[in-house]
Amino acid sequence: METTQTGELEPETEEIPSDKVADLVEYIVCGLVDNEDSVSLDVTDSEEGALIEVTCSEEDAGRVIGRKGRTIKAIRTLARALGQRVGTSVEVEVVG
Repeated sequence: METTQTGELEPETEEIPSDKVADLVEYIVCGLVDNEDSVSLDVTDSEEGALIEVTCSEEDAGRVIGRKGRTIKAIRTLARALGQRVGTSVEVEVVG
């Protein structure tokens, strides 16, 4: 347990491995879109791994997906690579 400056005990917060991957995906997607406020991520953890659903405005969904799906494919590759490093399987889906 960690202590605060007042001497009170503060509970340790464990970060779920999928949170790190979700942070990466959010960072990348927010850099691509015009309306960052419309971006939200829904992370569902299960025994098989994590599903990250990216929701954004319809105008920005095309940017996130990219021509012939190249951009979302690159995002998925990065997410899976980081997921493997932190020990979880990851899938990324775009819900426009």
